[in-house]
This record gives sequence, C-alpha cells and structure tokens, in this order.
Amino acid sequence: MRGTAVRTDLVVIGAGPAGLAASLAASARGVGVVLAGLGAGRPQALHHRWRTWERLRDGLAAGPVRVLTEHHVWCAERTSGGFTVHALLGPEQEEPAEVHARAVLLATGGHEQVLPFPGWTLPGVVTAGGAQAMLKGGLVVPGRRAVVAGTGPLLLPVATGLAAAGVEVAALVESTGPARLARHGRALAGKIPEAAGYAARLLRHRVPFLARHTVVRAHGDDRLTGVTVAALDSGGRVRSGTERHLPCDTLAVGHGMLPHTDLADGLGCRLDGLAVAVDTEQRTDVPGVWAAGEATGIGGAALALAEGHIAGCSAAAHLHGTTPAPAPAALKARTGHRRSAAALEAACVPPPHWTEQITDDTVVCRCEEVTAGAVRDALDLGAGDARTVKLLTRAGMGWCQGRMCGGAVAGLAGCEPTPTRRPFARPVPLGVLARQHPQEGLS
Repeated sequence: MRGTAVRTDLVVIGAGPAGLAASLAASARGVGVVLAGLGAGRPQALHHRWRTWERLRDGLAAGPVRVLTEHHVWCAERTSGGFTVHALLGPEQEEPAEVHARAVLLATGGHEQVLPFPGWTLPGVVTAGGAQAMLKGGLVVPGRRAVVAGTGPLLLPVATGLAAAGVEVAALVESTGPARLARHGRALAGKIPEAAGYAARLLRHRVPFLARHTVVRAHGDDRLTGVTVAALDSGGRVRSGTERHLPCDTLAVGHGMLPHTDLADGLGCRLDGLAVAVDTEQRTDVPGVWAAGEATGIGGAALALAEGHIAGCSAAAHLHGTTPAPAPAALKARTGHRRSAAALEAACVPPPHWTEQITDDTVVCRCEEVTAGAVRDALDLGAGDARTVKLLTRAGMGWCQGRMCGGAVAGLAGCEPTPTRRPFARPVPLGVLARQHPQEGLS
C-alpha cells in the first residue's frame, strides 16, 4: 500500500482544544503520542484566548508529540495489536496514511447545525462558523455588510469578530430571549464576564441586538441582497406585522453545534443521545478508546481543554498500568463548565415552530436538491421517521451524508434527530479502498 504508516502508543484524532490538551498531558507522562488533525500547525487560530493558545503551541513545539497535519481521518478500527487509524493526506485527499497505536483518543469536535429557510442557499449565506473560519484562517471578510443570526453562544464572537475586521454588522439576531436565559442564571453565572465583554464590543461597534427574533427569508437573485427578520412570540411563532428588511451581502447563520461521532460509532462506542458516552476518566465503553471535547457533548473550548487533560492523563496511566492523576483544577473546571454547557443547551434552542416558515420550494437537502415539499409528500405517503424520508426522497444521501440536512429532515418529520451510522467518516476514493486489502495473485 502506498502512503505512510506510523506506530505509536496513543493516537489523538483532532487538533482542537481537547486534542491539544490530551496530547500534552499524555506526552508529559511518558507516552508516545501522535496527533492527527487538519490544522494543528496553527493552534493559535482556533480560539480567542491568545495566552492559552500560546501555551499550547509552545508546549507542542517543545515536546516529543508527533504532529501529522492535513490528515483527514476516515476510519478507525480495532486490530490484533490495538488500533489502526486510516487517513487521507493533503487537500486532494487521495494519498492514504495509517497510524497504528495501542490506544485511541477521539477529539473529533462538532459541526454546525443550520436549519433551512427560504433563500438559505443563496451565495452570501454562510454558517456562523464558516464566517469565523474565514477571519481566523485567512483574515478574509465574507462581505461588507453582514447579519449574524440564529441561536447559541457562537453568534457573539462571530458578530464581534466581523465588526472588528471592518465589516458593518447590520444586526445580531438571536432567537432566544433574555427571560429564557434568566431561568438558567445561576448555572450561567460564570459566563457573565465573557458575555459582558462581548456586549461591550457590540456596543462599541454599534451592532443592534435583536433578541427573540429570527430570519424569515433571505433575498436575492444571483446572490444575497438582504434578509427579512421578525419577532417571535412567547411560543416561538413569528409575530405577524413585525417583519423588517435588512439590506446585507452576507448572512452568517447557525443554530448550535452537534457532536462528531462517526469514528466513535465505527469503533462501537456507546452513544448517549447524539454524543459519545464516557465515564469520569473520559473513557468510552470500548477498551483502549477515550473521547473528549465536543464529541462528548457541546460545551466550548474551556470544557474541551479540561476534558482533554483528564483524558490524556487517564490514557497515559492505563498504558503504563498506573492510577490516573489529573490536575484537580481540571476536574473542578470540567464540573463547572459542564453545568454551564447544559444550561446553554437548554436555553439556546431553535424556535419550536421553525418548520412553519419553510415553504414547499425551500431546498432542505442541498446535496440531492430535495425540497421541503418532497419531504412533506413523503410524510403523506406514510413516512414517519427520517430514515424512511431518506429512502423515499434521497435526502441525506449526498456528499455530506446528512450532516447538514439531518436535523431539518427530522424536524419536518416531527421526530428527534438520531445519529446516522456510516461505515466511513468521510468520502473515500475507491482506489484507496481497493489498496487496503489487495487480492492475492493480482498485479
């Protein structure tokens, strides 16, 4: 087989906060670590806490951790000697690579959830995280006048980041109202200083904040020219007569995050709802596999750092046959940040009646160009869950395999979203698969 093959004690998949913290913790305890990810070469671009990222970056550079950048991991499997991680190299994702390890630590992060609305496929409409990535990855601004909309804590850094980069932010549109956040005030007390800092920056840049509002429609022919927003009533329905038009050339929209669980599911790890289930040491129920960060539940960078440290300490201890001894501060931080994360998850939810605003001609599955009308027709034919809708309409059968449209299809079908079982975490060229197990006697 062409490509590279590496052997190590522990392979950490994912170079975000959890992966970096886990790699440093395990390496400091004498374990050989390989860190496989897409952007580990620039960890400082991942978060606004510059001093934290300086420390992680310097620790990674000074230590023996082997960093494999531009590795797109598509499968992890158990083998007789431990585990084999399969990846594709570089932007073209054609050259294969393998990492053989005694243990695996999954820090695969999460992906954004964007619920459809009329006009959401127009050029100029991007995810909130996509807008943030443009700024952090290449200092590129997506447009000159933007609206940031949806729900969740990610909207705040996106709006302030765009404004600081010189983009005129016409409005920050948040569907959650202050009263809903106030119900979880005690659990969110630790987030007040951070939220106050964002609020001050929004005021400094004169960004209007529209609480309990939502985007009803995006307008434009060849590209986005503006959006219509409207207020929501206490039940989450659009209040008639409150619509207003906001001219803009960019809409950064997001409705929270979902855990990446493909690799964990492929290894046979138990899931707790949509997240990977772990114990107090961040161990999954598969021996030799740990998980940390957003894959175990969306909670932000600070929680991911704490979980990563605990997981790295645990993996190192079990590989050495000793007792884990994570820093007490990490254990305390994990408890506090998990409490805050649970409160934010309960407070920042999409409007319960968002499906009422989706017209029949609104595209739901962009890969297969399946409309909301086609999904509703499938429901009329007797489909009662997302899987049956998929079989009848091809929604979720495209390149993203339902990552983008899964939540929308489930919402239209009136059921809870469920993890989709996939044999591979990303598309793989047939040539790479053919070289995995070449048949004897063939040249």
